[in-house]
Amino acid sequence: MTSHWLSLGLAIVALGQSGSSTIAQATPAAALPAPRAIPAASAHAPKYLADRIDDLGKGFNGRVGIAVRSVDEGWSTSYNGNELNPQQSVSKLWVAITALDAVDRGRVSLNDNVTMSRTDLTLFHQPIAAKILGGGTTVSLGDLMFQALTKSDNTCNDKLMRSVGGPEAVRAMLRAKGLEGIRFYDGERSLQSRIAGLTWSPSYSIGNAFYEARNALPMSIRKAAFNRYVDDPYDGASANGITFALAKLKRGELLSPPSTARLLRIMSQTSTGPNRLKGGLKPGWSLSHKTGTGQILGAYQAGYNDIGILTAPDGRSYSVAVMIKKTSVPLQVRMTLMNNVVRATIAQHEMRFSPVASL
Repeated sequence: MTSHWLSLGLAIVALGQSGSSTIAQATPAAALPAPRAIPAASAHAPKYLADRIDDLGKGFNGRVGIAVRSVDEGWSTSYNGNELNPQQSVSKLWVAITALDAVDRGRVSLNDNVTMSRTDLTLFHQPIAAKILGGGTTVSLGDLMFQALTKSDNTCNDKLMRSVGGPEAVRAMLRAKGLEGIRFYDGERSLQSRIAGLTWSPSYSIGNAFYEARNALPMSIRKAAFNRYVDDPYDGASANGITFALAKLKRGELLSPPSTARLLRIMSQTSTGPNRLKGGLKPGWSLSHKTGTGQILGAYQAGYNDIGILTAPDGRSYSVAVMIKKTSVPLQVRMTLMNNVVRATIAQHEMRFSPVASL
């Protein structure tokens, strides 16, 4: 069932020549149209939360987009909510939705198996590489999705993407479902290479080859590539766009009920970023989320994110996105910002629905 979609995906992924350290060429601006801004919600956000989100954004030493949206009531509030920020592994969510949409349409089954070899290896975090280098491995599409979401495995994600039609299939899903304010690039290999000022080579997936090629570039080239990405991220998404999409997901407007339940259940098992958004939870609250973490150049990191659906003990839900575009502050400061966004959302909920609760 997957052969047609696999061949489409493999045809789309363009690999550089093996062993080369080619400097990436700029993509014409027309190839990366800016997604439309998400319109303001019809309902007004509660003043306490709107003021608190604004204060948190203004008080953070870095470029950040923050958004909170009520899944049930429709209001939203944000700080820099329409600015495009690097998604990094947050974009694995769109691959998963594309795969599940294909399941809903009967095009693939999550029980379909694919065989993985060295040619599937990517960059950075790829726990499955040990099995692949040990002689290859065969896994189901469902397992690829689980590992991509819960462990943020780059190789699992790119294999899943190619198996359901490649990057164009993901972009087509975003268009078809009306998910504005979200870009999708060509997978981890192409994205991470371009951010570093390189063009992907299969040799980069083994050992320290990528780091050596990146370090061999003149710093002027690396800085220019890094800054181009920050200013106009190829995988960019707005905080408002993401919370809009998450709210639609939670309401069952993107996938069938079984696929929606499956995806939210998997996202609730995410092991990355345990002290990002999740660090602000109170007992009885739950979070289905996806993190994203970008490359560092000097003191600055481009992309440090967590997005998810926050659910109260009474069943009401909020979609939340904290997208740190660029910063040099310590990790604990970033995580505290994310904790405080969740705490503010919970405090607002308790003010509204539990009048006796104190802030």
